[in-house]
Amino acid sequence: MESGREKVAIYVGPSGTPTRASRQLKNGWWASKLGQNIDIEHTFEALDGPEYGQVACVLARQIGE
Repeated sequence: MESGREKVAIYVGPSGTPTRASRQLKNGWWASKLGQNIDIEHTFEALDGPEYGQVACVLARQIGE
């Protein structure tokens, strides 16, 4: 986690269509919603693959302190 920045990862399926997004938490882990009422915390690499999509890009922005 970079201090003063928040990040969101965008995942895509084989056709390049977005499948989901994850956001980085303050503790460095990532949060994702995998379905109705299924929220998880995971490492960045944990869900990157054919089942949930591959990371296409990571967006970051400066946040106020």
